[in-house]
Amino acid sequence: MLDRHPEVAIPDESYFIPQLADRHRGEIDVARFLDDLRRLPTLGEWGVSTDEVGARLRPGMGVGEAIAAVYDAYAAQRGKSRWGDKTPLYMQYLGLLERLFPDALFLHLVRDGRDAAVSFRQVPAGIMTEGWAHPRSVADFAAQWRTEVKAARRLGERVGPRRYLELRYEELVAEPHVELETVCRFAGLEFDPAMVSYAGEVDVSGKPHQQSLTRPPTPGLRDWRKELASGEVAAFEAVAGDELARHGYEVSPSAATGPGLQARLRLARYAALSAAWRGTGHALRRTPMWGRRHPPLER
Repeated sequence: MLDRHPEVAIPDESYFIPQLADRHRGEIDVARFLDDLRRLPTLGEWGVSTDEVGARLRPGMGVGEAIAAVYDAYAAQRGKSRWGDKTPLYMQYLGLLERLFPDALFLHLVRDGRDAAVSFRQVPAGIMTEGWAHPRSVADFAAQWRTEVKAARRLGERVGPRRYLELRYEELVAEPHVELETVCRFAGLEFDPAMVSYAGEVDVSGKPHQQSLTRPPTPGLRDWRKELASGEVAAFEAVAGDELARHGYEVSPSAATGPGLQARLRLARYAALSAAWRGTGHALRRTPMWGRRHPPLER
């Protein structure tokens, strides 16, 4: 939707920001930064050349500014003045994004975690082959959903309402014009009807989990009440029921009080595993294979 705006360019998922930030700390060495970009397959997929990026780099530039130059080049190719990123993986790196892009605006789209769990487990397992283990159960996904949603809210408290806007997915698909007008006011943009006319014009070839983009915004594409077993609903709510309730979603009365002991243990295990994964990822990025993508995490 945002990419359809005449002033905003939103490329396909990037995955490379943590990699580049880890390898180029503080001021960049332009030649070394460009050398890494040449080994980054995403730029080729975006149709951006290192020459286009290099023209925007200068000695003494910080790594956040240098990464922004990649997006600037992408936006300029499309005749647009602003850009954004929609990589779900970056929910794991909100603090990093905040440091790299101190003027960034953050738009947090929250979906009922139970519907998100239904969607997530329909993503082909082959997409989740590198670096990050596919959650093995609805309860495991609940730990991820709860952790990431709470992290985004903490980010919003730090940066304030001028830089953080939270939307509910259900309201966006029910009344896209209304919600997008809110987004545009937040971002200092004029609403453009083209933002909701993407159906049939998005290339989803080779992306079986994104076929819904061929239709206009449609409420009820997932319904956890029909697609999750009662035990799965209970398992999700045991871990994240309090966060669902905090966002206005209906949950059982007992779930709204917060996670019990077993759920807290699951959350602690998730926190440990995600921290270990990020640590391992940083180690791997110092090898010649640093350019391999991390898999997307769909909330």
